[in-house]
Amino acid sequence: MLPDTDPEVAGRRALLRQIGFVVGLVVLMWVVEFVDTFALGDRLQGNGIVPRTSSGLDGILWAPFLHADWRHIFSNSAPFLFLSALVAIRGFGYWLRVTVVAWLLGGALTWIFAGTGNHIGASGVVFGYLGALLGAAIFERSVRAAAPAAVALFLYYAMLIGLVPQQGISWEGHLAGFLSGIAISRTMVRPRERRVDDELPIAGDYWME
Repeated sequence: MLPDTDPEVAGRRALLRQIGFVVGLVVLMWVVEFVDTFALGDRLQGNGIVPRTSSGLDGILWAPFLHADWRHIFSNSAPFLFLSALVAIRGFGYWLRVTVVAWLLGGALTWIFAGTGNHIGASGVVFGYLGALLGAAIFERSVRAAAPAAVALFLYYAMLIGLVPQQGISWEGHLAGFLSGIAISRTMVRPRERRVDDELPIAGDYWME
């Protein structure tokens, strides 16, 4: 069999493309922050999600690329990469659907229900990944779904504090992303994954995301 048609080679190439795409998103976030900080005097930060205003509606698209400072973007980058990778284990299409829903639905819910302020940051999407991982474990009850969820909880259980009300943090954006991730995971449960032998028992003015 020719290398170009070898499934193993094709799989590795697809994985590399997927990794490159995710890393590229994070690099773009850093480029935007660099340009905004050093060339635009942080003016881009004003383009986040401003709830229930027409001028803040397009912030649903831009908010994940906008951060308040270097500490903010740094704190979002590592969990974005790692949780994104855990979601992507299910395939690029699965990761893409989770990302789009956490981004757009999470942003829309933030715009509708969040408190006043300018909501910026990628952590709404990050919480979407966490919600999707936990949702898959709950709805599918399989080792394949539970293992990534367990790893995510082990490493990032402290993130859950971001779901409760607190000053200066867009907890509404976190919650909106988290619920969006759970919702999309529910719609993507595949019956063939529910095997009897694989089941587990059930026991300032800126709000930063």
